[in-house]
Amino acid sequence: MSALLETISRHWGYDSFRPLQQDAMQAALDRRDSLVVMPTGGGKSLCYQVPAVMRGEVTLVVSPLISLMKDQVDGLLACGVVAAQMNSSLTSLEQRGVEKDLMEGKIRLLFASPERLAMPSFRELLKRAGVKTFAIDEAHCISHWGHDFRPEYRQLRSLRQHFPDASVHAYTATATQQVRRDIAEQLALRDPLVLVGDFDRPNLTYRVLPRVDEQKQILDVVARHKDEAGIIYCTRRKDVDSLSEQLRKRGIDAVAYHAGMSQEERRAAQDAFTAEKCDLVVATVAFGMGIDRSNVRYILHTAMPKSIEHYQQETGRAGRDSLEAECVLLYSGADVVLWKSMIDRGGEEIDPDPRYREAAVRHLNDIDRYCAGTVCRHRALVEYFGQRYESPNCNACDICLGETEDVPEALVVAQKIVSCVYRVGQAFGVGHVISVLRGEETEKVRDRGHDRLSTYGLLKGHGRNEVRDWIYQLVAQGFLAQTDDQYPVLRLTNEARGVMRGEAAIRLRQPIVTKKGAGKAPKKQFGESWEGVDRSLFDVLRTWRREEAQERGVPPYVIFSDRTLREIARVRPTTLVAMREVYGVGDAKLEEFGRKVLSLLAGVD
Repeated sequence: MSALLETISRHWGYDSFRPLQQDAMQAALDRRDSLVVMPTGGGKSLCYQVPAVMRGEVTLVVSPLISLMKDQVDGLLACGVVAAQMNSSLTSLEQRGVEKDLMEGKIRLLFASPERLAMPSFRELLKRAGVKTFAIDEAHCISHWGHDFRPEYRQLRSLRQHFPDASVHAYTATATQQVRRDIAEQLALRDPLVLVGDFDRPNLTYRVLPRVDEQKQILDVVARHKDEAGIIYCTRRKDVDSLSEQLRKRGIDAVAYHAGMSQEERRAAQDAFTAEKCDLVVATVAFGMGIDRSNVRYILHTAMPKSIEHYQQETGRAGRDSLEAECVLLYSGADVVLWKSMIDRGGEEIDPDPRYREAAVRHLNDIDRYCAGTVCRHRALVEYFGQRYESPNCNACDICLGETEDVPEALVVAQKIVSCVYRVGQAFGVGHVISVLRGEETEKVRDRGHDRLSTYGLLKGHGRNEVRDWIYQLVAQGFLAQTDDQYPVLRLTNEARGVMRGEAAIRLRQPIVTKKGAGKAPKKQFGESWEGVDRSLFDVLRTWRREEAQERGVPPYVIFSDRTLREIARVRPTTLVAMREVYGVGDAKLEEFGRKVLSLLAGVD
């Protein structure tokens, strides 16, 4: 333990382990196969990096993206650890240099893609170099049951055949019990040590809001986080293009990112965000896995993601530095219909085996229930992954912060809605049912004689978005169902009888509104970690960090994280010894940047 801590302190500047890190590191040192599931920001990378440094041997790290490899190599080199990558971004001369260093035993961590590992020549190189440890990053990609299956990861099944004496270690941030079993089976792990960390991210505040006035809701979130990094996720490419253009017209520097753009355009957007030249990206889920920026302060979903696993992964990109961050999801029950139609059109490239389409639909239903749910968001996420959540109040979600309230006489409201669905013959969609309930005088309502129904106008005093949200909450709770047709209609379920008899336990939620009818501002403010921090000094340090990073061609967080800069701006060290005590300052960074920082501090009042 003392040797592990000494290594961590010397290279990374940390003075303690995070949960499960010590056990994971010991498994790697003992050459025992392992499967490690830790939430984003939990310190998975150290679990294979520290043992590689201590043992003085090379560890082969399988990574899915070149950008992710580069960032990790840059970070390791800045910490004084010799690392390299082997991929198509290298010239033939650079590749020969890596091979030479590998054979001479200079490299501690070598990063490569699963496709390269499938090449016989590369495997032969690893055998000659004596590689006996493999770390599989983003291991959930090997599982059909996961949220991000990648066929190329299936090639890793041959690792055991080609390297029978090697230990294999799988790492991921998001995996249900079923996915964990599949990872272990596909990689042929031998008696693996399985470590599953706490899925809760207490530094994240979750909010799920009915999508009412989308543009205003988006602008409210962006305004709350002025000059802070954020990612806005949209479902479709056209939504990305439209929203990014609208934001730029309002003077907000936002870049777009989606798979329909050229590789050069995507690279430019990602580089601008990573280098902190731009703080806001509007993207589809194509943007994410290769993003290692640690100081993302907010994630905004303009629509429901396609699974809780995706949501956990995408919101996990916020607050990787363990500082506070906000995650807002704008929700409409229509999102489920859109996702299902995309699956049916093959847009999700679902495996032809019908079991996998069923799994995709099940994932949709799970995230739909989460969005329409009325329990603590942290509790719902943790329990979805099979863990217990003990706290009665997370104080970090819209439910626990009291930003929502029960709809008065929810049972009566539900009875009116269910009765209306029945009166229109269970043959119409949400929009028409809303028109009838609100007593709208439309041609469609009059032509069908629905203005003469007993349910006509029963919810006349309520807005369309308000009624729509209640309907979808009833769908999520199983009292109503929506068909999967091109034009989905509402139907009653068996549980609807209990509603009409007044026997069902109905709970509907709505955002607390002011007397003027505007949505109430979020209660939780994001300032706890700023206590004692000189904010103007922090801004000076951040500017210095960006300039240093640009000069070296690395992301700013490779120099120092926001957490380290805040600590420097809090304690204002005056000596190298004091500087070394700051979180995140190891020996290599102290030697490289210590005097520069002290000089900078001395020149700031």
